[in-house]
Amino acid sequence: MGLTGKMERQIELKSGGDLLHEIFKSKPHHVSGITPAKVQGCSLIQGEWGKNGSIICWNYTHDGKEKTAKQVIEVFDGEKKTIVFRIIEGDLLQLYKTFIILLHEETKGGKNWATWAFDYEKLGPDVEDPVSLLDYLTDVVKDIDAHHSK
Repeated sequence: MGLTGKMERQIELKSGGDLLHEIFKSKPHHVSGITPAKVQGCSLIQGEWGKNGSIICWNYTHDGKEKTAKQVIEVFDGEKKTIVFRIIEGDLLQLYKTFIILLHEETKGGKNWATWAFDYEKLGPDVEDPVSLLDYLTDVVKDIDAHHSK
């Protein structure tokens, strides 16, 4: 089996079609207030919220461990409601040579959908695919959706 991989998951949303795009574009620091057990903080390191090239740092708990992820925002596409993050520092890079996360929101069939997609390269053949991270981010989206559907 190769060291590169891709995976994605689609989640149906009860809330409006632009919710996640807006939160992760200009208010990611609000995520910790919505789901504090999963996300403890998000800070802007360089640039501006919602701007390509900006660098943000997440503090989060995954698989019972406190972790960090520093990422550069490669793409904010408001028209396509797509955001692409490249991990540049943090715990994920102890397992993966490269790790890119895409978040896309769309409406189809009268329903709103969020899609998380990963594109990654493992550091070695013994590294597992990031299924638990995909589960984690799915749960974060569900928490945000439930919070805004009240």
